[in-house]
Amino acid sequence: MSTASYYVPPQSRWPILASIALFLLAFGAGNLMNALSAGASTGTGWLLLLLGLGMLLAILFGWFRNVVHESMSGMYSEQMDRSFRWGMSWFIFSEVMFFAAFFGTLFYVRNLAVPWLGGEGEKGVSNMLWEGFQAQWPLMTTPDMERFPGPEQIISPWHLPLLNTVLLISSSFTVTIAHKALKLGNRSNIVLWLAVTVLLGASFLVFQAYEYYEAYHHLGLTLHAGIYGATFFILTGFHGMHVTLGTLMLIIIWLRVLKGHFSAEQHFGFEAVAWYWHFVDVVWVGLFLFVYIL
Repeated sequence: MSTASYYVPPQSRWPILASIALFLLAFGAGNLMNALSAGASTGTGWLLLLLGLGMLLAILFGWFRNVVHESMSGMYSEQMDRSFRWGMSWFIFSEVMFFAAFFGTLFYVRNLAVPWLGGEGEKGVSNMLWEGFQAQWPLMTTPDMERFPGPEQIISPWHLPLLNTVLLISSSFTVTIAHKALKLGNRSNIVLWLAVTVLLGASFLVFQAYEYYEAYHHLGLTLHAGIYGATFFILTGFHGMHVTLGTLMLIIIWLRVLKGHFSAEQHFGFEAVAWYWHFVDVVWVGLFLFVYIL
């Protein structure tokens, strides 16, 4: 294919099928949450949720297989490569803004709303609050301690959170080593260091799951534990979802390396995953500082 040409894929069924799968996934999740809050049967919600998830996984497998086949067939030109790079750059930028919204919420609650509730500034409303309220972060009490008990204690940043920080920062180094090995054509080192990166990412998820178990069963830190519990689980939970996605992407890239894909000159699929993984690591450093330590 001439480098001046630009490959335009034929009509595809994948986008409309993905839209249907995402609709079922979202509808099932909403139905499930409503049923749980009302104490009703959750069978329909679980069915739709799992159906949508199964469809989405099958669609992604088929769609990615098509893209890999197009790439390995030499259909992509230099202009197509630039398009992919811009697309991945904008995708990561959208993820930056996604997390910026939640970090902004945390900043607003900690530095503006809580002082106002404590009576500071022109918007102070301390005379409207519940008994036992203390204007300090994290908030350990709620207006209704019977229905929504506050956390008994917060998670220490110097145990599992610190371990997870070491794991993710280490994984940034290992994926960089694998990338350099790819540029040098050392395929055995690529396989080794990518496998180490996958292992580090999976270990992070295991320790985060254990941290959640400890928080729920021993610290009283749940989604019902006031604004602190809500912001903690939303920020760390969404990040955990991104680590899960990034780990799956790394596994796919590792399998492609085993099959002989990528070369020192053409390997943007590998680079895109590395970019995403570095982004996930940087977000965690922010979480470690602003959620656990400060």
